[in-house]
Order: sequence, then C-alpha cells, then structure tokens
Amino acid sequence: MLDAIRKHTQGWLAKAILALITIPFALFGIDSYLNQAGGNVAVATVAGEKISVQEFSNSIENVRNRLQSEGQKVDVALLDSPELKQSVLDGLITRRLVSKEVQRVHFKISDDQLNQHILGMPEFQENGKFSEDLYQKTLQQNKLTAAKFESSIRNDLMTQQARDGIAKLAFAPKAVAEKALQFAFQQREVTTVDVKAAEFIAQIKITPEQVKEYYALHKDKFKVPEQVKLEFALLSAAGLMGQVSVSDEEVKEFYDANAAKLQGDEQRQASHILIGFSGQDKAAAKEKALDILAQVKKNPKSFEELAIKYSQDTGSATKGGDLGSFGRGAMVKPFEDAVFSMKVNQISELVESEFGYHIIKLNGVTGESSSFDQMKPQIKAELIFQKAQAKYAELSEDFSNIVYEQSASLDPVAKKFNLQLQTTPLMSRADGAKFFKNDKLMTMAFSDEVLKEKRNSEAVEVSPNNLVAVRVVEYKPEAPRSFEEVKSGIESVLKLEQAVKIATEKGEDTLTKLKSGDSVKGLEWIPSVVVDRKNAQGLSNGVMNQVFKINADQLPAYAGFMDENKSYVIVKVLGVTNQLGDDEDAKQTAESDYQAALAAEYISAYAASLKSKEDIQVNTSVLFSKAE
Repeated sequence: MLDAIRKHTQGWLAKAILALITIPFALFGIDSYLNQAGGNVAVATVAGEKISVQEFSNSIENVRNRLQSEGQKVDVALLDSPELKQSVLDGLITRRLVSKEVQRVHFKISDDQLNQHILGMPEFQENGKFSEDLYQKTLQQNKLTAAKFESSIRNDLMTQQARDGIAKLAFAPKAVAEKALQFAFQQREVTTVDVKAAEFIAQIKITPEQVKEYYALHKDKFKVPEQVKLEFALLSAAGLMGQVSVSDEEVKEFYDANAAKLQGDEQRQASHILIGFSGQDKAAAKEKALDILAQVKKNPKSFEELAIKYSQDTGSATKGGDLGSFGRGAMVKPFEDAVFSMKVNQISELVESEFGYHIIKLNGVTGESSSFDQMKPQIKAELIFQKAQAKYAELSEDFSNIVYEQSASLDPVAKKFNLQLQTTPLMSRADGAKFFKNDKLMTMAFSDEVLKEKRNSEAVEVSPNNLVAVRVVEYKPEAPRSFEEVKSGIESVLKLEQAVKIATEKGEDTLTKLKSGDSVKGLEWIPSVVVDRKNAQGLSNGVMNQVFKINADQLPAYAGFMDENKSYVIVKVLGVTNQLGDDEDAKQTAESDYQAALAAEYISAYAASLKSKEDIQVNTSVLFSKAE
C-alpha cells in the first residue's frame, strides 16, 4: 500500500490532488470564508445543496497559495487544467458530504472549543495576541457577521473531528505492519542483462507480399491526421517594449536605489582614525583631527600607531584602525563615498559623518565593480521590460474581451492593439501544440466552436506574458496515406516485430536456464547496484517495477520482461538487506508514515462511501470550457 500511495504522490499537482481528495475536509483557510463577493452560480449540487463558482474559485486560489507558501513553482496551465478543476471540485463535494454526515450523527463543537480555535488563528493576531479590533475589522471588510463566520469555522472543526475519528480507526496488527515496513524499506543488490531485438533485425527477411498484406489489414492506421491552418493574434510583453520608454533619470534613480546589488562584488579593505564630536565641542574635535591628519601625511607609516593612540572607535583602534573588508552598503554614506573613490594606500582628507571625523587609509581592493555607465544599458533594458510587462497586464483583459465579443474576426483586436496578424502552416493537433507550446490552445482550435462555427478561440496565455487567440482559415480532414508512402515503414515495423519475437524467445529461454541454476555463457551483466524504493541508482522504471516483485527467498533470484526499448531484460537480485536496521528513530518514522498512509486510505474509502449514497450533479458547462 505504501508503494501505491508513493506512486500517486509525486509532483506538485499530485500533492494538490491528494490534499483535496484523500483528506478533502481539512481546513481550507480563512479565504474560503471571507471572500464571498458574487459568483453564486452553482458548479455542482450535492443532495440539493449548491457549490458556487465563488467557492470553487476560492479553492483553486487556495491551492495556488498553499503551493507558493511551500516554495513550489506553480504552473498556470496546470492550475487551469481539467484534472485539477475536477480534483478541486471532488474535494468540495466531499466536504459537503462530510458536513452533512457529521450533522446527521450529531457531532458537537462546544463554544469553548470554537473560541479557543478562533483565538489562536494567525489571521487575528497582533503582537502575538488575539486582537478583537482586528477580528471585527476583518469581518466588516468582508461583509461577514460574526455568527456566519463562526458557524463556518464550527462546521469545519466538526469535519476535522470526523477526519481525525476515521484516521484513528486505521489499524494493522503489529506483525503485519512490521512485515510491510521491512518490505517497504528493503535494499536489494541488483544487476541486469539485455537481449536486444535490434541485434536480430539484420537476419530477418520481409517479402513484398507481407508488406501489402499488412497494409490491407491496417489501412486505418495509415492516415494523415486532420490539420488546420491558423491565423493568430499575439499580445506579448516583448512586443510592447517598443511602446514604452525609460528616461536617463529613471535609470540613474534605479541604479542609486540598488547600488549595493548592481555595483558588482568589489570589496574594500580600509583603516580609519575616528575623532568623535558627540558630547564635546565640534570645532575642538575638528582641530584635533586636523592635527592628527597632518602627522599622518608627514609620516604615513605612523597611521597604525596614531590610530591606537587617538582613534575613538574602540572596535578598530586596538587593531591599528583596521576595519577589515567590506562592500557597498556596509558603511554610512559619507564614509562609503570616500572609500570607494580612493586609490590603494591613499590617505583621505577629513571625512565627516554622524559619528565624527574620519581619517581613512585604503589598504586594498578585491573583486570587480560596475560603474553606472557600464550598467546603464542593462538597467534600461530591464526597466523597459518591466514597463512592458505592466502594460501587458493592463491590456490583457481588454484583449480577451475584444477577441470574445467580436468573435467573427481577429481584425478588430489587431487594429486596437496595432498587432500584425500571423498565419501558421497546416498543422496537426500535436504539431500545433509544439508550435504554440500549449495543448489547451490547440484543443480549442479543433473544437466545434472554433472549427465549425468559425469563431475566434478564447485568448490563452500560452506562456508568461504571451497571450494568443486563433481562428481557423483552412481545414484538412483526416486522410489515408498511399501504399507507396508507407511501405518502407511497414517493412521496418514487420522486421522489428519479428526481432522482438526472437529476442523474447531467447530471453525467456535464458531466464528458464538461470532459474534452474544452469550456467549461461556470453551474458554481459551490468555492474551491480544497491537500490531501494526511492533510489533507483540509474535503473529504468521498468526494471524497478520488477526488482521488488521478485521472490528473494533464494538468491540469486531472477525475473524477465520486454521493455519499451524492445529489449528483453533479465533482472537478477543478488542480495537483500533491511534498510531500517536497528535505528529506532528510523523505525519510528517509518511506522508513523505507514500509519498515516493507512489512515489516508481509510479516509478516502469513507469519502467514497458517502458519495455513493447521494445525488451529485455537476454543471460541466460552467466548470469546463467547450474544448475541455
């Protein structure tokens, strides 16, 4: 079971689905309760109770926020995918069903439990304590009464109570759990050998009659897929760069504000003598500093001795004034400006800062600096693109609206935004998905709405800052290929089929001999590796699917299969060890993971049982586009 769960929990989308389905009634966060504006159209009804578009949209946004808070990069196309939409809706349906069930069986959350939960919610904390004022303001801003909000929270706590109760029912006898964990955390030493079909192709002969017979029997396979030629309008941030400008003043302002980041990795090593004027006569302090400066200039080698004797910076005075190495932004501005304008071994004039009068000696320079003139072209280009991005964001909604509202042509949107309409060559659905790097757009292109009704597609953001709408200008239906076009390919297919058959027979014969303990010469086994269920050590998925299915009671143990590369692969297990060993901490962690997996299965089964008992209607026209 751990394998099954691990298999379905790889990648951010799978994790999002797991969160929404496997444990679908965990608290979604305050946004689910506070954002109630509009969107009352139902995406589904559960036993007569509606799930609104607004609630569905909130849940999609919560998935995005959760993933971003975990530091994961969120793919916008995946967030808009039918799979995620369906998964989110399944989660909401299950929450409704569980809510109804807990009310039916009279689950209760006391006023004290409810109060303690709300008092601890981070949304209402100020300086580490619950703020009644913040609580009331938040509810007012979102047009919610305390009663309505607290009722929602109470209901969620009851569903949480149900979830926890189901999870506690999950149980496996200790012997069964231990056996499962030992198997789940095994390490196996493995090697493989391939019997490759490609090695037998040269010895196979295919007659023209066999090729013709194959063509006659499989004509339906030899077709040119349906194709479309598309006219498209592209609104992009890159295309808007010519419509924005950046002044030299803006570039300088940006450079000054980000000097520490832009001016390279240059470090300066300096020493100073500080004569402070805090609490004493400033003129007297300056006179003393000038006297010391005169001594330094007369004998630069006395700098360290004079720093020890006179400097009022206790941190550096004992080191002869040495401040070590530092970059821009580390010192007060007057001091920094002076140091970064000096040459090595140069002694400065008096430099006044908020701390007093400094006499500075530059001891060394490391790294490289970038001046304003050097950075100016790069900064200007970056600022232009930032403005173009902002303009793109500003125009995107208008672009989408015009494409939709004037769906008989792309000319209006082209004129409005001064765009050059472009045309693709004839493309299949797969070719178009590669061309635009977007499956959703090509699904729309072949939809009845775009293909048959001759309307513009919806505007689709095919990649960040690139919005595209298409319309069909030419369509070619699916058509059969001639025999001459495909005969060479058929011959290759038939040869490969025969080669695979020979390789399989040879591989199975070799496997039988190895299992019987016979010696088989000429096998080139790869160097053995030790694998576990998480670390394949370079072995293919096909091999890993076999490794832990092999009965390893007697070693060496073998299995064989034909892989996707048309090779018969023989897998040999040489040794088995228990990865957990005697590490009690590792054992406890593994036991906890096993218990959590078991609990998740119980919860999933409970949700499925509730769904089977109720009438659930999904409004697919609202949830999905026509293309989806």
